[in-house]
Amino acid sequence: MTLRCLIIGCILTSNIISFTVFGLDKLFAKGHRRRVPEATLLLLALLYGAAGELLAMILFRHKTLHKKFSWGLPLILLLQIAALVYFGLPQ
Repeated sequence: MTLRCLIIGCILTSNIISFTVFGLDKLFAKGHRRRVPEATLLLLALLYGAAGELLAMILFRHKTLHKKFSWGLPLILLLQIAALVYFGLPQ
Protein backbone atom coordinates (compact mmCIF):
# COMPACT_ATOMS: atom_id res chain seq x y z
CA MET A 1 0.00 0.00 0.00
CA THR A 2 1.38 3.37 -0.95
CA LEU A 3 1.45 6.44 1.26
CA ARG A 4 -1.00 8.11 -1.14
CA CYS A 5 -3.58 5.34 -0.63
CA LEU A 6 -3.08 5.51 3.13
CA ILE A 7 -3.70 9.27 3.20
CA ILE A 8 -6.81 8.97 1.02
CA GLY A 9 -8.08 6.13 3.22
CA CYS A 10 -7.56 8.21 6.37
CA ILE A 11 -9.42 11.17 4.86
CA LEU A 12 -12.33 8.95 3.78
CA THR A 13 -12.48 7.28 7.18
CA SER A 14 -12.41 10.65 8.94
CA ASN A 15 -15.32 11.88 6.81
CA ILE A 16 -17.37 8.74 7.42
CA ILE A 17 -16.82 9.04 11.18
CA SER A 18 -17.66 12.77 11.12
CA PHE A 19 -20.83 12.16 9.08
CA THR A 20 -21.93 9.42 11.49
CA VAL A 21 -21.25 11.43 14.65
CA PHE A 22 -23.07 14.46 13.21
CA GLY A 23 -26.06 12.23 12.38
CA LEU A 24 -26.01 10.71 15.86
CA ASP A 25 -26.05 14.20 17.38
CA LYS A 26 -29.19 14.98 15.38
CA LEU A 27 -30.76 11.72 16.55
CA PHE A 28 -29.84 12.50 20.16
CA ALA A 29 -31.31 16.01 19.80
CA LYS A 30 -34.62 14.62 18.59
CA GLY A 31 -34.71 12.10 21.44
CA HIS A 32 -33.78 14.69 24.09
CA ARG A 33 -30.68 12.68 24.97
CA ARG A 34 -27.18 13.75 25.89
CA ARG A 35 -25.63 15.55 22.90
CA VAL A 36 -22.23 15.48 21.25
CA PRO A 37 -20.35 18.64 22.31
CA GLU A 38 -19.93 21.24 19.56
CA ALA A 39 -16.20 21.30 20.27
CA THR A 40 -16.03 17.60 19.41
CA LEU A 41 -17.91 18.13 16.15
CA LEU A 42 -15.58 20.99 15.20
CA LEU A 43 -12.50 18.96 16.12
CA LEU A 44 -13.67 16.11 13.88
CA ALA A 45 -14.16 18.62 11.06
CA LEU A 46 -10.62 19.93 11.56
CA LEU A 47 -9.28 16.37 11.36
CA TYR A 48 -10.23 16.26 7.67
CA GLY A 49 -13.88 15.42 8.35
CA ALA A 50 -15.36 18.74 7.18
CA ALA A 51 -16.82 17.31 3.96
CA GLY A 52 -18.66 14.57 5.87
CA GLU A 53 -20.04 17.02 8.40
CA LEU A 54 -21.08 19.50 5.73
CA LEU A 55 -22.95 16.75 3.89
CA ALA A 56 -24.57 15.61 7.15
CA MET A 57 -25.53 19.21 8.02
CA ILE A 58 -27.35 19.52 4.70
CA LEU A 59 -28.96 16.06 4.67
CA PHE A 60 -30.07 16.05 8.31
CA ARG A 61 -30.83 19.80 8.45
CA HIS A 62 -28.84 19.97 11.66
CA LYS A 63 -26.96 22.99 13.05
CA THR A 64 -27.79 25.00 9.93
CA LEU A 65 -28.57 28.10 12.00
CA HIS A 66 -25.31 27.96 13.96
CA LYS A 67 -22.86 30.34 12.30
CA LYS A 68 -19.84 28.38 13.49
CA PHE A 69 -21.14 25.44 11.46
CA SER A 70 -22.91 27.14 8.53
CA TRP A 71 -19.85 29.33 7.88
CA GLY A 72 -17.15 27.35 9.66
CA LEU A 73 -17.55 23.98 7.96
CA PRO A 74 -17.34 25.37 4.40
CA LEU A 75 -14.33 27.47 5.42
CA ILE A 76 -12.57 24.49 7.00
CA LEU A 77 -13.33 22.40 3.90
CA LEU A 78 -11.90 25.08 1.60
CA LEU A 79 -8.74 25.29 3.71
CA GLN A 80 -8.39 21.51 3.64
CA ILE A 81 -8.81 21.40 -0.14
CA ALA A 82 -6.28 24.24 -0.51
CA ALA A 83 -3.79 22.35 1.68
CA LEU A 84 -4.22 19.18 -0.38
CA VAL A 85 -3.75 21.12 -3.62
CA TYR A 86 -0.79 23.10 -2.33
CA PHE A 87 1.08 20.23 -0.71
CA GLY A 88 -0.26 17.56 -3.05
CA LEU A 89 -0.46 13.88 -2.30
CA PRO A 90 2.76 11.84 -2.35
CA GLN A 91 3.31 9.65 -5.38
